[in-house]
Amino acid sequence: MATWRREGRLTGAQAAWCAGLAGAAGQSASAPLETLCALGQARAGFPRGPGGLREGARRLVRAEGKAALWKGNLAALLRLLPAAAAQLAAQRRFVMLFVDEAGHISHWGSIAAGGMAGVVAAVATYPAEVIQTRLIMQNRLQPSYKGVLHALCTICHQEGVTALYRGVSLSVLGAIPFSLGSFLVYTHLDRIWGEPSLGFTPLQNFTNGCLAAAVAQTFSFPFETIKRKMQAQSPCLPDNGGVDVHFSGLMDCFKQTVKTKGWLALWNGLTANLLRIVPYFGVMFSTFEFCRRICLYRNGYIDSPLSNQLTPGVDQSLRPKELREFKLLGRRNV
Repeated sequence: MATWRREGRLTGAQAAWCAGLAGAAGQSASAPLETLCALGQARAGFPRGPGGLREGARRLVRAEGKAALWKGNLAALLRLLPAAAAQLAAQRRFVMLFVDEAGHISHWGSIAAGGMAGVVAAVATYPAEVIQTRLIMQNRLQPSYKGVLHALCTICHQEGVTALYRGVSLSVLGAIPFSLGSFLVYTHLDRIWGEPSLGFTPLQNFTNGCLAAAVAQTFSFPFETIKRKMQAQSPCLPDNGGVDVHFSGLMDCFKQTVKTKGWLALWNGLTANLLRIVPYFGVMFSTFEFCRRICLYRNGYIDSPLSNQLTPGVDQSLRPKELREFKLLGRRNV
C-alpha cells in the first residue's frame, strides 16, 4: 500500500516548471535513440539488432548529418506540456477511484490509474506523435515537411484530419500489457531487493523505475511497432514513407509484418528503446531534483540548492504561501 501525496512545499507553477524542464531534458538527451528505434520499427533496409544499432546510426549521420539524430525532437517537446497536463488531470481523477477512505492506494491501483491517465494523455496528444514520426521518416536534406506546422497542414490537406489519428487504438490496447508489465515488477520489488519497499534508496527507486519501464515496454512493444508503421505510411513521403511492409489497415499491418518479416519483427527497434530508458530517466530525474531544490531554496525550506539540508527553524509542513506569511508576520513583530 502507498499514500497518495503531492509535494506541498512547491507551488503549482513551480511543480509544472520542474516537470516540464525535466521532461524536455530527458527527451532531448535520449532523442537519438528514439530516432533509431522508430527507424528500426518502420523503415525498410534499416539495420536491426544490437550490432545494427551502431551501423544504423552511422548510415543516418553519413546520409543526413548529425542533426538527423534529433529529427522530430521539436514535435516531441511541443507534445510534452499538454501531455503532462492531460495526464496529471486524468490521474487525479482515476486515483480517486482506487484510494480508500484513509487516502491509501495499492500498487495495482496506482499502476492502473497511471496507465489509464497515460492513455488519456496519449490520445489527447496523438497528432503530435504522428507528426514526430513523419519528421523522423523523411530525409532531412530533402524534406517533404518543412517543420511541425507545415507537417500538420500538409497532412490535414492531403490525407485528412483522420490521418493524424491513424493507429490511435493501439495506444489504448498497448496500455494493457504495459500496465501488466509494470504490475509484475512493482509487486516483486521487495523480493528483488530483499527488503521492504519503504526502505528503498533513491538509487534503488531509480533502478526500479528503469526496470519497470523496460519490462512494460517489452510487453507492449509489438503494439508500438504496428502503430509506428501506420503513422509512417504516407503518400506525402518518398516510397510511401519507406515502411518495410505494405498494408491497408491495422490488422493487415499486423498480418503482413508477421508473414513477411516473422514474429520477431514486432520487436524490431527494441534494443534502442531499452537503451533509451537509462539516459531518459537519469537525465529527467536528476534535472527534476535539481530544479526542485532550486525552488525549495527560493521558498526558504533548504539552505542551498546543491543539497537537501533543511533550513533550521523552518516548519516544513507549511505551504509556500503560509511560510511567506509566517515570515512576514515575524518581521512585523520584530
